[in-house]
Amino acid sequence: MASGLNPVAPPPLTPDQAAARGEQWWPVALAILVAALLHVVLPAKYRVSPPWVVPVVMLALLAALIIGDPGRIDRQKPWLRITTRIAIAFMTMANLFAAAHLVADILTNNKLFANNAVGLLATGGVIWATNVITFGLWFWDLDRGGAAARAHQPYANPSLVFPEMQHASYVPTTWVPIFADYLVLAFWTATAFSPTDISAIKRWAKLLMMMEAVASLGIGALVIARAINILQ
Repeated sequence: MASGLNPVAPPPLTPDQAAARGEQWWPVALAILVAALLHVVLPAKYRVSPPWVVPVVMLALLAALIIGDPGRIDRQKPWLRITTRIAIAFMTMANLFAAAHLVADILTNNKLFANNAVGLLATGGVIWATNVITFGLWFWDLDRGGAAARAHQPYANPSLVFPEMQHASYVPTTWVPIFADYLVLAFWTATAFSPTDISAIKRWAKLLMMMEAVASLGIGALVIARAINILQ
C-alpha cells in the first residue's frame, strides 16, 4: 500500500549500491563547522577555554571522519561510529557549558548583560541555534544505526517516521532521510516543543525530543524574560 509503511525491509544493498546511495558529507560538515563557529563568537565567559579548543578539536575529528570515509558516507567501521559520537558529544558538552553559565548568570542577576538586552538575546540565540544543530546531529547519527548503515539498509528498523514514509507515492522510491530532514526535526522540536509531522516510534527518540524541547523552552523563557526585564 503506497500510503503505509512497508513492514518487510528489503535485503541490504551491495557495497557499490551503498556507495552510490550514501549521504554526502558537506551538509554534515557545514553543520559541524557552523556549530564550532557559533561557540567561538560567544562571550569569553561562555566559551570553553582556551578559545581555540572547540574549533580545533571539531576540525580534527571532522577531518578524521572524512579521511576514514571519503566520498559518500557508506563505510561501516566501529571507529568511525565512535569518532562521530565523540564529535557530537564534544559539541554538546561545549554548548551545555555555555548554556549552564548563561542560566546561572540570569538566575543570579549577573551584571554582564545588566543593560544590554540585545547582547543577552544574541547570546541566547547562539546557544539555542547550536542546540538545534547538535540535536539534529544526534537524530541523524542514531536513527537506523547512522548514515553508513542507512546506505546499506535504507529501510531497516526506523526510529523516526517521516511523512515521506507514509506517503510514498509523492516521493521517489529511493527516498531515505538525510541530515537536512533530521535538522528540520530538531528545529521544529525546539520551536514547537512537540512532534510535528515527524513521529518518534522508539523510546530513545521520544526521550531525545523531550530533552531538546525542555532545554529549548528553558533557555528561551529565561533569556526572553530577562531581556524584557532589562528593557523595562
